Amino acid sequence: MEYRIIKSPSPGTLDILLRRKGSGAQKQMEYPDAIGMVQGRMIDMVYAADIAEKAVGVTVEDIRGNCPQNMVLLALFGDTSSVEAAMGEIRRALDDNSKTD
Repeated sequence: MEYRIIKSPSPGTLDILLRRKGSGAQKQMEYPDAIGMVQGRMIDMVYAADIAEKAVGVTVEDIRGNCPQNMVLLALFGDTSSVEAAMGEIRRALDDNSKTD
């Protein structure tokens, strides 16, 4: 699993993600302070999306792409502290889950 946070994303970076988001460009959102990105297996990404939305006020979108390994990319849009908190909750939950497997 890979994790990244982009603080104060550039307009070009945001445009790349908005064009590729699963809900399409018609769903409007405010310009985010930060974007968290998580990439992994489908089962983990659905679980991560649920954790993030329950933890704090972030908008979660799947980002379409072509990955031969069938990995899924989620983007978490929101203010910096909310994105950081959501990413922390995802890491904790997925790390705890891998220890019990």
